[in-house]
Amino acid sequence: MRHRKKGRQLGRNTKHRWALYRNLATSLVEHERIETTEAKAKELRGIADKLVTLGKAGTLHARRQALQVLRTKETVAKLFNELAKRYANKDGGYTRIIRTRRRRGDAAELVAIEFVERTEAPVPTSSGIT
Repeated sequence: MRHRKKGRQLGRNTKHRWALYRNLATSLVEHERIETTEAKAKELRGIADKLVTLGKAGTLHARRQALQVLRTKETVAKLFNELAKRYANKDGGYTRIIRTRRRRGDAAELVAIEFVERTEAPVPTSSGIT
């Protein structure tokens, strides 16, 4: 029984799973939209929302906490300088998940996870990875 067991294992051990989350979060902050499987996107949504909340705090401690998750200092700077200002008046729900297609090889449900109120124009998702 899975009572009180939160989160998806995604067929990986703990360290591999957290490395995956860190890579996905870094890519999401850097590109503001990525395409991945539905299960990975649902797990990433909570991590990304917490990162934006850290960016809104703007303290040195919050910056160091964000550096523990994100891979590069440039993405942390973007999180604190751009994304935090964009969502200063919003209390949550910084990301959205949009179903795009099924992957050809294994028919996995692919989704695009993106930040709401993006500054870039939407890219057609039928052409592949965006």
